[in-house]
Amino acid sequence: MKEIALDVSHVSIDYKNLMHMSLHQSILKNGVQKSEIIRAVDDVSFSVEKGQILGIVGRNGSGKTTLLRSIAGIFQPDEGYIDTHGNRVSLMAIGIGFNGNNTGRENILKSGMLLGCKLDYVKEHMDEIIEFSELGDFIDRPVRTYSSGMYSKLSFSVTAILDTDIMLVDEVLSVGDEHFRQKSYKKMEELMMSERTVLIVSHATETLTHFCDKVLWINDGKLVQTGDTAEVLERYNESMQL
Repeated sequence: MKEIALDVSHVSIDYKNLMHMSLHQSILKNGVQKSEIIRAVDDVSFSVEKGQILGIVGRNGSGKTTLLRSIAGIFQPDEGYIDTHGNRVSLMAIGIGFNGNNTGRENILKSGMLLGCKLDYVKEHMDEIIEFSELGDFIDRPVRTYSSGMYSKLSFSVTAILDTDIMLVDEVLSVGDEHFRQKSYKKMEELMMSERTVLIVSHATETLTHFCDKVLWINDGKLVQTGDTAEVLERYNESMQL
């Protein structure tokens, strides 16, 4: 029996959505705003074996990113639990994880420390990360000056080169120029050979077909199906045509 790297058990996550009120309404109600509870993830359970590559699909707003961020520890579930079995987890996503006012180099150091890596280890791999990112002199400029493609290059480079046990990938493989995408694909293939556990959120069917052992499909926060990549993607793609 293979070792389990990640357990997600009956996880539900809620958002509070503040309802819009005009200034006049706000004054009449003493500034109190109404809110509604939105269940972004609804009673989702699954396990991932060590070294497994799991794809996650669903329509926009189905809860994929919320689920990934919960596994990364950014959100706490309102119900259920997530057990990473002591594994270190990294999240690769656009628009999260970096301080925009700090340089790329400074963010590499901070990100590495947040991933649980020792400072000397991060410094040892600094040049490798910078070279892989292809950012050149931009590495010493504030991240807020980066394009989305540059941001994704840095995010991928940090997560792929620093050694973590579970890697969460949220659409990053689809961003950037063609050359870097091809290089990222090759690096992902190398990571799979090292038995790293990977969860990939993507709308790109070809990416999931190429990389994933299994696919999990969620819709409106609920688990629809999990299983063989080709089987799940076929049903998912059929539903997208409706």
